[in-house]
Amino acid sequence: MPMMYLILLANTWALAATHLSIAPAWLTIAVPAVFTLICAIRINHWLRSRGEPSPEAALRELNRTNRLAFVIPIVFTTWSFLLYPYGNAYSQSHIAFYMAITVIACIFCLMHLRSAAFAVTAIVNGAFVAFFMSTGQPTFIAIAINIVLVCIAMLTILVINHQTFARMIDAQDQTLALSNENLRLANLDSLTDLPNRRAFFAQLDEALESARANNTRLAVGVIDLDGFKPVNDLYGHSTGDRLLVAVGKRLASLFGGDDMFLSRLGGDEFAFLMSNAPDDQAVVARGDEICAALHAQFELPDATVLISGSVGISIFPELASTAEQLFDNADYALYHGKRAKRGSSTLFTATHHAQIHRDARIEQTLRQASLDNELSVVFQPIVDMRTGLPLGFEALARWNSPVLGRVSPAHFIPVAERAGIIGALSRALLKKALSAASAWPDDLRLSFNLSAHDLNAADSTIAVMSIIQKSGFDAARIDLEITETAFAHDFEQVRSSTDMLRLMGCGISLDDFGTGYSSLTQLHALPLTKIKIDRSFVTRLHQRPASRKIVRSLLALGKDMGLDCVIEGIESEEEKRALDELGGAIAQGHYYSAAVPASEVPGYLASVRPVTSLASAG
Repeated sequence: MPMMYLILLANTWALAATHLSIAPAWLTIAVPAVFTLICAIRINHWLRSRGEPSPEAALRELNRTNRLAFVIPIVFTTWSFLLYPYGNAYSQSHIAFYMAITVIACIFCLMHLRSAAFAVTAIVNGAFVAFFMSTGQPTFIAIAINIVLVCIAMLTILVINHQTFARMIDAQDQTLALSNENLRLANLDSLTDLPNRRAFFAQLDEALESARANNTRLAVGVIDLDGFKPVNDLYGHSTGDRLLVAVGKRLASLFGGDDMFLSRLGGDEFAFLMSNAPDDQAVVARGDEICAALHAQFELPDATVLISGSVGISIFPELASTAEQLFDNADYALYHGKRAKRGSSTLFTATHHAQIHRDARIEQTLRQASLDNELSVVFQPIVDMRTGLPLGFEALARWNSPVLGRVSPAHFIPVAERAGIIGALSRALLKKALSAASAWPDDLRLSFNLSAHDLNAADSTIAVMSIIQKSGFDAARIDLEITETAFAHDFEQVRSSTDMLRLMGCGISLDDFGTGYSSLTQLHALPLTKIKIDRSFVTRLHQRPASRKIVRSLLALGKDMGLDCVIEGIESEEEKRALDELGGAIAQGHYYSAAVPASEVPGYLASVRPVTSLASAG
């Protein structure tokens, strides 16, 4: 627009200069001076409004330009015609040239505002053609026709360019809309319509920067559903998906305001951020509120479902300074909470921090350890409760590290599982257990714990079978114990592995029965021979009516399924009597004997069995 006004002024003063000596001063000086003032004001206005105006401001300016497109051409055209009577044919030709070249310049300058360009062209060309056609001069008539044709061509080009420009803008809008939709979908979980993992970590980085800048606390929580997989296995994945949608809606109802952000990380795992986090107690209380909400039943079209949820929480700036540390700490708190108090919230503490460093040191030492030399096996008797005589022994791992000293299996076994090196430990320990058991009487059985890694891959299972076969120990005297976590991810592979082990003759025991979330469908599908009732139900059994009911039910279930039940963790005479009343038959625990080294097994057998029974020892 400033360029258009400058062209108008330049052409106007050029025309005024050629008429300065032949036309009145008010026409050649006063009127151009007024035009100059008006154009200067408009140029200054446009120069000051350069930049990115708001849509409302842009619309106002476009409407003002449309109005001026009617006023300014009339004023300038009238002034031109007022000069026509003065001067000779050259002066009159200059007027025609002035009007023609000025309207062409205006068309160019107004090309992005078609309405104004058409208005200027119609007013100037209409008056120009009508006036010069009326003169009867062939030259002026030819000029008028020529200008009309040129303007028509220019306006046609203007229309075409405008259409192209409009299509380009539409394409740009569509591209932007598509880009925004792709960005939305890239950051959205398609099942629950919650932000996804990518969006969560982007928001975590942003929230962490804000917390640093404002010196506020930021809480990160990881939510894991307990009992989701059995729902999938029992009712199918479509029901599992509907359950996840319902969980997402229920969680979303608990999160409101700019300080809360909820996301689905994937599978049955969710996460949240809490900016401006309150004190630790209030944050944990919020986590417990989430757990309580998840514990309430879900009414789905296919079934009424009961699950629960565990929450791990980490807080900035306590014990974490980066986004990675915050999330990892929350994830570790979740892992610890699911082992210690499933179905509740756990805050990452200095104790967990120390455990992480301890576990990291254990992992590094374990990776460099000489497993054959450092690992050993001890054996805890499994006893017939009616006679007190041992039926077999469970092999338990021990690790005496030259670097760390004696390390509890409660510490190094979970570390080995998380680090993916448990398979090497299992194979080394199984060889030692089979070697020791080869010296036992033929009627004693060996129980050995397999990890999820030993069963979730066919080659790992084949390696276990090979060790048993090479040992020469009768596979029919072996009970391989598995936990429910072993088939938490790939049930079909675990079933295939256990089928192979059963065909070899090994028994299959389900360890820690009653503490997990297996469905009866899964239990029936596995070739189980025993179930082991977890010690958590046995502790102070005589004082806990609820535990008595659970144990009675589990014993009845085992009987109905044709499975032997081994009761773990008997520590006292009172617990033993309570189990006798419930019909318990097979047990192990410190009440009978602590675990003993392989070298002490013959002495233990001699103390509890008749001498004649030892004659059959290998």
